[in-house]
Amino acid sequence: MNNMKKNYIMSILAGTLLFTACQKDLNQTPLSSATTETFYASKTDFLQSINAVYNDLRNYPNRRLNLSETRSDNLYAVSDGGVRDWEGVNSFHKTISGNILVSEGWPADFNGIYRANVLLDQLKKNGSVIADVTLKTRFEAEAKFLRAFYYFDLVRLYGKVPVVDHPITASEALSIPRSPVADVYTLIISDLKFAADNLPDVYVAADKGRATKYAAKGMLALVYMTRSGPTYGIEGPGLGLSEWNLAVPLLNEVIASGKYSFLPSYDNIFSYSNENNAEVIFDVQYITGASPVMGATFTGVGVSNQYFQSQGLASQGDSYIRPVSNDLLNAYEVGDTRKVFSIKLGFVYNGVQENRSFFKKYLDISKAPSNTSDWPINFIVLRYTDILLLKAECVLHGAAGSQVTDVDAVVNQVRQRGGLLVPKTNITLTQLLDERRKEFAAEGSRWHDLVRFGVAESVMTTWIAAEDVLKAIQPFQKNYIIYPVPQAEMDVKPGLYIQNPGY
Repeated sequence: MNNMKKNYIMSILAGTLLFTACQKDLNQTPLSSATTETFYASKTDFLQSINAVYNDLRNYPNRRLNLSETRSDNLYAVSDGGVRDWEGVNSFHKTISGNILVSEGWPADFNGIYRANVLLDQLKKNGSVIADVTLKTRFEAEAKFLRAFYYFDLVRLYGKVPVVDHPITASEALSIPRSPVADVYTLIISDLKFAADNLPDVYVAADKGRATKYAAKGMLALVYMTRSGPTYGIEGPGLGLSEWNLAVPLLNEVIASGKYSFLPSYDNIFSYSNENNAEVIFDVQYITGASPVMGATFTGVGVSNQYFQSQGLASQGDSYIRPVSNDLLNAYEVGDTRKVFSIKLGFVYNGVQENRSFFKKYLDISKAPSNTSDWPINFIVLRYTDILLLKAECVLHGAAGSQVTDVDAVVNQVRQRGGLLVPKTNITLTQLLDERRKEFAAEGSRWHDLVRFGVAESVMTTWIAAEDVLKAIQPFQKNYIIYPVPQAEMDVKPGLYIQNPGY
């Protein structure tokens, strides 16, 4: 493990330990005013505070794999061996408001939002203890980036959520209803614009992994694109605003920055020995060997315990295999090396052949830690290839750019890296979505892509009819674009929230 990653994560760990008194969601009482103001007495205190905001990213990769990848047509995640938590996600069950995977995101994101709000509030009250004005502004920009990040996750998962931009008490939380999606986006966009204007281009080695201005610009572009998607007639992430032209300048700035580049090897993007490489614009950082544990667990999502056992390791995945769908397997062209790298095509356990496949993109058995919850690999949230393909998407929607250079050339570059040498021309949105599916398989983007492209209903309806041999998946409804409000949140104050339709 390199020193810069260790220094950064251990700093986060220090912040986490100091902030164990922070509440788990908006329904608990925040730190008392006296305690908070006493704590924020030095630059170091503020540093530990912003690190605590980053710490709430820890389970974000698992959430993307559980609620985006598993929700999509990339996995046929039903079982013939009992009901699993993830099965209702993939099978579009109506009664999943109490599902542990569905429930996890709401309090986790709001805990990060709360911590960001406390920090921003204390910067106003006690920020004068930070003599370096540039550093003080950076802390504010980091907090706003992360607050926007958590709110964007919430709005894509649940639609309307309460908008809170300052620390609140438990009694205040009980009077704040869910805000319209447009209002949530107003805060997200404001925060990301501030972050883009005030975050640094790069960091010194010890701070590698923090949000940069280009991470903020890339996220803001994706926000505009998500708002541009169709509404489906529900109060979800799409507002039908056609803001593709707002996204392109931001994507162009990331591309023109010279800070990132297109790696020639697909496998090397995800190598344990090549973290923080030139593809990575923003990722969730992990370290192995810390106490308490600060490693990753997303490596085991979708992997059956039997596979780990077949490799002589302890169980640390799903109790039942979460198979890659036949539809995705068949989508890869002959010779596409991304399929071989991303998907394990069966294995043998106790002399029995398991023919179903699973995602192994981030799984390097040779790097398995002694603690099953302590994998050392980072999770890439946004990478350079995505920036290029997002721009291609905008151009195909009519934004400024060239079909030849910004769409065809980019897609062919991506395909060639995957071993596909025959070029394509006049690439359409449908073809672009297909290329994105193969490029970003197992990275948690597929469901959000289907929603943004406006094809979630048609694709999933067709996919269910063809893939569901066990007849376990419920008919798809547009209401399933978003998840239900977790039942625990509904129960805090009956009547405060109205459940999303369809659940």
